[in-house]
Parts: sequence; structure tokens; C-alpha cells
Amino acid sequence: MVGAPGPAERAQAVVALGGGHGLHASLSALRMLVDDLTVDELTAVVTVADNGGSSGRLRGQFGVLPPGDLRMALAALCGDDEWGDTWAKVMQHRFAGDGDMRGHVVGNLLIVGLWELLGDHVDALDWVGRLLGAKGRVLPMALTPMDIAAQVRGIAPGDPDALVTVRGQVEVATTGGVIDSIALVPPDPDVSPAVTDAIGSADWVVLGPGSWFTSVLPHLMVPDLARALVATEARVVVVLNLAEQAGETGGFGPADHLAVLVQHAPDLHVHTVLADPASLGGDPDHRAEQLAHLEEVVAALGARLVLAEVAVGDGTPRHDPARLAAAYARIFEDA
Repeated sequence: MVGAPGPAERAQAVVALGGGHGLHASLSALRMLVDDLTVDELTAVVTVADNGGSSGRLRGQFGVLPPGDLRMALAALCGDDEWGDTWAKVMQHRFAGDGDMRGHVVGNLLIVGLWELLGDHVDALDWVGRLLGAKGRVLPMALTPMDIAAQVRGIAPGDPDALVTVRGQVEVATTGGVIDSIALVPPDPDVSPAVTDAIGSADWVVLGPGSWFTSVLPHLMVPDLARALVATEARVVVVLNLAEQAGETGGFGPADHLAVLVQHAPDLHVHTVLADPASLGGDPDHRAEQLAHLEEVVAALGARLVLAEVAVGDGTPRHDPARLAAAYARIFEDA
């Protein structure tokens, strides 16, 4: 917490929020810091609004939380030894073939099976984590299956400024319009006390990277979760995406991602914003303009801006876990 001894004296408790591939990259990085004792307590809080693929099918058939993003988070926390590497591959294995099992993922079925057996979402995920030897805990954002509803411009025939409601994670992520805002259905889902307790006792909260409107911002729309994030003494790190995402954030620069977050959570106190210099663009003039805009938005938040090369380096907009781990370690040490 603020004012507590730094990592030179003790390790840090970290809560990471998000979903999908972005959270997987962040947790893969933070797991490295668990290994080197910079982080001694790691908790993932995972979006549960997916309605597509194997997760959507299981959600529809069994009325459970969509397990896919939870599975990816658990796989990211597996160790680098033979046991961890094998179980990570098993959890992520997707069935092929032409039958009813095609497209289902082993980890999804394991999680849903334990939910049915134990009757408790959190307890079941803890059991999966123990089986995998996960170096952290995975918790669902809420205990209620939910949908994301977005207000979208540019898709109403004849009226490009009209707002149209688009409902569903897949539908929002692939909309051809411009997303104005999001909400959750239902608007006030139940949250496990384990989630709010973890946020309340954390030293750091990491928000992002990931699909901005469907993996990152939904956390700020859950009332109990939003109140916990505003009340915590933990320092909040916002990790910006490396590039715009077609369907969700087309045309967005780094400052636009941050501005939308502030729009949805104006009371959130942000301590640090982490961005990759390459996300500012390649043209020198455009890069300088983007940087100035980002610095202005970060300063208005009373936060500090950290620029670090955290992409994989092959030109694709993917975070490199080792580089991201180094950036996190520096942020935690310099606070």
C-alpha cells in the first residue's frame, strides 16, 4: 500500500484485471516477478462476458460463467517447469474433428465440470489452480453471467450520428461503427468478496492491456468492483494497448484509450500509465503530436507516464512477457 516499504524490503501484492490475450500477456510477465520474488501475491480478476466460441456454447448450455478467459489466465500462471508447461498446453488444447466436441477447449470443460461438482465458482477455480501449480489466484470479475451493451455510432442507415445499442461481447468487438460507451447487463452483478478483499489489500492494481471495451473497461462498470478500485490504497497502473483494434478502437491513439477509460471511471486514481513508444506512430511529427497529447492527458490525471519497449519486436501488436516483466519491475521499484 502507499507508504509501505518498497520491494527492496518486501515483495509486492499485485492484482491484475482484464481478459483474453492481453491479460494472458500481463500475467505471464507478472508470473516472472513471482519467480524472482518481486511479487509475492498475484491475483487475476477476469472479465466474464464472453458469448462466443466454446465459452459461449458452454454458457448457453449450462448457464455458467464463460470459462475461456479464466482458462487463459490460469494457463498464463503455470510455471516454466515440465509440469507447468504440460498443463498449460493441456488447458489450451482445442479439439478438432467434425463432431460435437469440435472447437471446445479442454480447460473450459475442466472448469465447468468442477463448477458443477463443487457448486462454487471461486472454490472450483482455486482447485484448478492447485492442480496446475499456478503461481497466483484467478477470480471471476463477477459471479453472474453478463452481457456487454455498447452505444455505437455509424451503423444506423441514413443517420450516422444516431446511437444504436449493440449487445454481446462478440457483437461489440466486431461492430462496424464507433463505440461511444458501454454498460453491463445486468448492471449490478454479484462480486465475490475474494475480489474486493484482494483489491483492498493490494500494493498494485494493473489494468490492461487488452480489448479495451470488452475486456478492460467492463471491470469499471461493475459497481462493487468500481467502488473497491476507487477506495483502495493500491497504486493503479494502466497498461495501454500497442495499436488500435478493428471493431473496438479503430482510429484510437494511446491518449484516446486513456481518455475513454477516464470517461467510464472518472473517480479512478491512476498512479502510472505504461505505453510503448512505438504505439505513438512512426512518422516523427505524428509521433511528437501523439506524445504531447498523451503527456497532457496523463498530467491531467496526476499520474506519471512510463515509456518502455514492451512489444514483441516483430511488428505485430503483441506484448512480450519478458519486456513487460522488466517494465513492471521498474515501475514497482521506482514508486
